[in-house]
Amino acid sequence: MELYYSFSVLIVLASLFAYINYRVLKLPSTIGIMVIAIIVSVTLVASGDNFLPKTTSHLTKLINSFDFTEILMGAMLNFLLFAGGIHVNIKDLREQFGPVLIFSTVGVIISTFAVGFGVYYLLPLVGITIPLIYCLVFGALISPTDPVAVLSILKQANVSKSLETKVAGESLFNDGMAVVVFTVVLQIAIGKEFDLNVENVGLLLLREAGGGLLLGVLLGFSASRAMRAVDDYIISVLVTLSVVMGGYLVARELHISAPLAMVAAGLFMGNFNVRFKMKSETQDYLIKFWELIDEIMNAVLFLFIGFELLLIKDLNEYLIAGGICILIVLVARWIAIFVPTKFMAFKYRFSPQTIKVLVWGGIRGGVSIALALSIPQNEYSQIIISITYCVVVFSIVVQGLTIAKVAYPKKIATEEKIMGTAE
Repeated sequence: MELYYSFSVLIVLASLFAYINYRVLKLPSTIGIMVIAIIVSVTLVASGDNFLPKTTSHLTKLINSFDFTEILMGAMLNFLLFAGGIHVNIKDLREQFGPVLIFSTVGVIISTFAVGFGVYYLLPLVGITIPLIYCLVFGALISPTDPVAVLSILKQANVSKSLETKVAGESLFNDGMAVVVFTVVLQIAIGKEFDLNVENVGLLLLREAGGGLLLGVLLGFSASRAMRAVDDYIISVLVTLSVVMGGYLVARELHISAPLAMVAAGLFMGNFNVRFKMKSETQDYLIKFWELIDEIMNAVLFLFIGFELLLIKDLNEYLIAGGICILIVLVARWIAIFVPTKFMAFKYRFSPQTIKVLVWGGIRGGVSIALALSIPQNEYSQIIISITYCVVVFSIVVQGLTIAKVAYPKKIATEEKIMGTAE
């Protein structure tokens, strides 16, 4: 009953904030919900003890009762990634396979070290010293672009299909690599024994990423065959739900990447319709159902991100450090995009405008906060959580609201034409 009460409050608040945003702020829905949640959080933190002590206490207790890491990484992210994968065209993804693979693997590693060393050398300038290993932990958790934030915002950016596929594909697949890097570095940081060599890291990556992708394909294939046999929209919706919810339980039991399994299953089932024609009614219901799930989950997630501010003690102490980290992450993102594009120049060409959109479109979100909150409490965990929150809020609000202005489709097309490539 307590769980039902908690989720009821969140849904009511999400719908209320969405309505206020639609009538007043007129921002993209998810960003508007998060902005209002932040405003409410700041107001309660600043004056709640004087004016609304019970409201502040109840809301803080409510948010604190949720394990954000478990809720996002263990439940919500699976629905959101499946919903994202089901709408990606596999043909478009195949054409951009090289850049997507490099950005989601090599790019994550480059970004991890660029952010880690940047934080290690620059934060002491404002009196904050963090050991290099924990700087690398922060680098690993902040490097993956959040598929939830990216896919939500890309819909309104009006970029070219090839560029959208690069950004969306990278954001869907780089979670697996980031979690492996984060897990390895965190184990070293907290003193757990881990034989750090190429073989062990490779096996961990193969088990997490490879196992997740294989499970996703098997789930997608099995479910698609079942849907083909009945072609009924009610059963089809139930089958897709069972893939997401049951698939997560299987992935968790096998200790493989559930997010990558959901991406693979979504991609397979989303493109299953191309080969095996469904009734238009069935297909229409499926698409609308997962669009609705996507919007509801996004609303609740961004509400969560806004209210996480209530759980961060003395955030104002780390605002300057957060500002420095924002600049470090942006520079690291540029390095992580620019360097691989030079190595891929023999086969793929990237115009300056395309690189700019890839850099600015590298939006961080709930995944980074969830990983930060999973760090065992110690003298550095609160600092890392605070600077992570600063980077994520800037990324979603500033980058999210301006990506459409940064992306000039006509200019991209002109540059690609001049360079003689159709990316």
